[in-house]
Amino acid sequence: MPLESPTVLTQPERVRANTPLIEVREVKKDYELGETRVHALRGVSVSIAPGEFVAIMGASGSGKSTFMNILGCLDLPTSGTYLLDGIDVAGLSKKELAKIRNQKIGFVFQGFNLLARTTALENTELPMLYSRVPKAERERRAREALALVALADREDHYPSQLSGGQQQRVAIARALANRPSLLLADEPTGNLDSRTSVEVMEIMQRLNADGLTIVLVTHEPDIARFAKREVVFRDGQIKRDEKISRPQIASEVLKTLPAVED
Repeated sequence: MPLESPTVLTQPERVRANTPLIEVREVKKDYELGETRVHALRGVSVSIAPGEFVAIMGASGSGKSTFMNILGCLDLPTSGTYLLDGIDVAGLSKKELAKIRNQKIGFVFQGFNLLARTTALENTELPMLYSRVPKAERERRAREALALVALADREDHYPSQLSGGQQQRVAIARALANRPSLLLADEPTGNLDSRTSVEVMEIMQRLNADGLTIVLVTHEPDIARFAKREVVFRDGQIKRDEKISRPQIASEVLKTLPAVED
């Protein structure tokens, strides 16, 4: 379904628009599995500017999930440097990392991760509870976020009363509630049918057009083509990093797909 152009929840103003939001330099990540050392990342370097829409691709075991965990401050590199919005995250405490995750990063996962006994509105409010946003402001922001993903009329519904596509839209609204600088989406269309997947990508394209930086992990080439840049991992290294010359436009693709009852 078409969405109105958002007027709220845009990417915060940045002091220097030409400063990379993400700067990864020679990052390595090793894991110890018994007596075996696994080299998940082998000296990865990449820069992502504010407002980019980047698709991360690669086979299982290629390092893309490890890379995403590091970008999301869920894990730290064994060596190398990761600067997020100019901040070297390696030197941060667990509490500081949690604050970064809450205030600068919005997460969208394949499995939605909604609380079953909590309404769409309350699920959307959750990140703001941790950042101690006052109740009235929480509700206002949550309603704005749900309206942005065309779910204003479903705010009192529980996850069990929503379709898979609607649940993912609630998850996107929740990710936007704290007005992050970066949206990380890990296989967000993995549990959705073809049309619903494109509807989710339409939302992401609209958010990106409004200035939000998006990094999307997917194994589906068709989904990656909705991004503006594609980074392909293989054996813990970046094997290809290139702009997508003609990204698919989700709103146009939707016109070619049969309507499905939501």
